[in-house]
Amino acid sequence: MLSKKTKYGLKALTYIARKKCEHPVLISEIAKSENISQKFLESILLTLRKNGFLGSKKGKGGGYYLIKEPKEISMASVIRVLEGPIAMLPCVSLNFYEKCDDCPDEDACTVHELMIEVRDNTLKVLENKTLGDFMD
Repeated sequence: MLSKKTKYGLKALTYIARKKCEHPVLISEIAKSENISQKFLESILLTLRKNGFLGSKKGKGGGYYLIKEPKEISMASVIRVLEGPIAMLPCVSLNFYEKCDDCPDEDACTVHELMIEVRDNTLKVLENKTLGDFMD
């Protein structure tokens, strides 16, 4: 299940992308339009800025703006930054692998096998969807 942080991050990125503005978008504008707490949104946008999705400008005319083209921002990359691993279990994660404490043999584990299939199919969808797909 996606956290509110990730859901709101996706909504905010989509809002900024749809604006297609030459000037940065105010946090207050995004918060009001998307019904997100401004304080919570500030934290989310800061994370997205630190991870190379957004730029920001301070002062009058300030706010946030995309620093990549929407078609270059995959949903998988955003979710990894805001949510963490996409895999449901650490033993099948491509980027955050950890052996499960309670599993003596991953190769014989039926749950492991199922979760690899779930991970692969989830990644296929998320890596093939970009922010650009949601701009219409």
